[in-house]
Amino acid sequence: MSLLKLKATTKDYLWGGNKLVQDFGKTPAGEVTAESWELSCYPGSESVIENGEFANKTIIEYIEKNGRGVLGSKCEQFKDFPVLIKFIDAKKDLSLQVHPSDEYAKEHENQYGKTEMWYIIDAEKDAFLYYGFNREIKKEEFAARIENQTLTEVLNAYPVKKGDVIFIESGTLHAIGAGILLAEIQQNSNVTYRVYDYGRRDKNGNLRELHVEKAMDVTTLAPVAEVKPNNGHIASCKYFTVDKVVISQKDDTKFCGNVGKDSFLHVLIVDGSGVIRCENEEMVYKKGDSFFLPAGSGNYEIEGCCEALLTYEE
Repeated sequence: MSLLKLKATTKDYLWGGNKLVQDFGKTPAGEVTAESWELSCYPGSESVIENGEFANKTIIEYIEKNGRGVLGSKCEQFKDFPVLIKFIDAKKDLSLQVHPSDEYAKEHENQYGKTEMWYIIDAEKDAFLYYGFNREIKKEEFAARIENQTLTEVLNAYPVKKGDVIFIESGTLHAIGAGILLAEIQQNSNVTYRVYDYGRRDKNGNLRELHVEKAMDVTTLAPVAEVKPNNGHIASCKYFTVDKVVISQKDDTKFCGNVGKDSFLHVLIVDGSGVIRCENEEMVYKKGDSFFLPAGSGNYEIEGCCEALLTYEE
């Protein structure tokens, strides 16, 4: 098979809303649905294949059955599957947090670190996120502001709108703000160090755990140099490359490409509907759908009216 439709795992984190269920057709995770993990090989949260001979099998089971060649030669440098792709619906503010580098995460968590990118699908008026510091600070000030809960005063409050792209390297203090719906492409890791969580309690009435000492070890204390896309990509790093595809009715065209043996391709439908084809296979798609095309699948085309994110290894 060269065209695998994936079913996401959903999460009910306390800051989530209901847009992923109402607008994207995702399975409810509970009273709220904060995230849907669209392409995930993370243990316990693996995506499930919906079609064909591997229907109801996880993507991990598919890879084990067919061999790592389905990931492509570019993935040979990684011990595990390199990426994790999500939709995120932030009805409320997320905690202030930071992710470690590979080196720190392997030493302290036995996982990869986490570099990620956000593509803003929708944002309410005046929505913003926190993205690094607004000036360079000392470690002592960082610690003091965590203690007296004034950290947001020295953070870069970054207004966002539909279509914005934010690239977040490991070590960057950040938080998604309320009223933002986005797609996240990240390393295959779930290591997060919370610094401040507004004193919120979980559904059991407990304060959520903070990880201040580790956060202080890994946080970059200078303003972030904004990373600009290049070579037509909206994001590109050693862990993933992401392209945006828009097909409008006025174009009256298809988007065509080729999946070679060097990398898999993941197609995330951000909006719209139509048909996706690969070699002799064809499937209808709609907003929120997620497809995995294994390395060596050959020619593919996306037809219809849509906005999509393509993720692969370059």
